[in-house]
Amino acid sequence: MLTKNNPSFVERYDFVLLSVTLALIVFGIMMIASATQGAVDTDLINRVPDQINYAIIGIIVMFALTFVDYRLWSGISGWLYIVMVVLLLMVRLFGVEGDGGAQRWLNIGIRIQPSEIGKILLIICLASFMTSRYRNMDKLSTVFKALFYIALPTGLVFIQPNLGMTMVYSAITATILWGSGLRLKHIGLFITVGLIALPLLFSQLQPYQLSRITTFLNPDSDPDAKYNIDQALISVGSGGVLGKGYTIGSQNAGRFLRVRHTDFIFSVIAHEFGMVGALTTMGLLGVLIFRIMRGARLASDAFGAMICYGVGAFVFFQCVTSIGMNLNLLPVTGLTLPLVSSGGTSLLFTLVGIGLVQSVIIRRKRLEY
Repeated sequence: MLTKNNPSFVERYDFVLLSVTLALIVFGIMMIASATQGAVDTDLINRVPDQINYAIIGIIVMFALTFVDYRLWSGISGWLYIVMVVLLLMVRLFGVEGDGGAQRWLNIGIRIQPSEIGKILLIICLASFMTSRYRNMDKLSTVFKALFYIALPTGLVFIQPNLGMTMVYSAITATILWGSGLRLKHIGLFITVGLIALPLLFSQLQPYQLSRITTFLNPDSDPDAKYNIDQALISVGSGGVLGKGYTIGSQNAGRFLRVRHTDFIFSVIAHEFGMVGALTTMGLLGVLIFRIMRGARLASDAFGAMICYGVGAFVFFQCVTSIGMNLNLLPVTGLTLPLVSSGGTSLLFTLVGIGLVQSVIIRRKRLEY
């Protein structure tokens, strides 16, 4: 390791993180194009151009955020918290319903998903909140204040209902609290309380959410839901080592696999590019997460480290959950595979998160070679 005084922007910039990000975006657009080939539905036809448009906007925003000192966001975190809560309240009041009756989107000429915006705002706000309190993490009151702070936005997401994103918010919170120095005794206490409160949580779930869990535990309880899980496993298994070939996999081209452009895009990858393609995709996502967490290690202050922890948390959690449900290792949640699955708001705000991480990295105190 070498050090250098006043290194330039180019020397500090993480080009590995940028390269992996761009590679995943391009690959994702290719897979969405394959998954929606021959579509007649207008929504499916527009998926590729929409993803490209959001990718262009997201990349521009990502570079713009890199030039903005991330510490400025801490100064307005109170206002950002208000914006986050207002957006989530607007979903409750004016939201557009989707499949299953979930009210998760706002229509402002284009459909946006405020919970995706909220996860970035949550990272900034909670990171700022904990920066002034992490020295007091031995006090249980500090942890309770943090949980109370995030309870409102998390609760608003839960009642949309959006269990998958609720878990993402919880993963972000747990990771930032851990990064702030959460004590083991407090972790044990919260696990105990969580287990006690689990029946209450299940009683508040919507029927389709309960169905996803019961189908995972007992696949024969819902033949219709089991069908797509079976098709996903067939897609993965039939891909073999090298796959059936881009756009020509029968499970994808024959439309046996549902929601293949979003929830089950990993199955399409494994089907068309085989084990090699699936492992390569997982490897690229692993490098992405590693470079984000490297930013936490290099950060010049606690606020920067916690931003990286938060971004790394949601990318990791969504990757594990999305791939896990494609392999029938986890219940279906509807979470996107970051940078790969179709979803404009998800793509845009994942790039916003990476832009924040780059801002932290280029303002680190030391330079590594």
